[in-house]
Amino acid sequence: MNGSKKPADRSPSPQPTSGSFQKAQETITQKLREYYDSVEDEGIPDRFLDLLEKLDEAEKKAGKAAEEAGRK
Repeated sequence: MNGSKKPADRSPSPQPTSGSFQKAQETITQKLREYYDSVEDEGIPDRFLDLLEKLDEAEKKAGKAAEEAGRK
């Protein structure tokens, strides 16, 4: 024995064909659409709606303050 190791005889993993790649893409696309639809159907939490209302109020106040500052 000379101490060198022989590389393992492995057959290369099969390369995906364009058909299998396309099928995988279609499956991923379908799953992403299903997930998006499920998220889209969820209601908006009240806490988030409250935050959006506060933001609208703050923007209106800032707009009024800017208008008043411009008149001076």
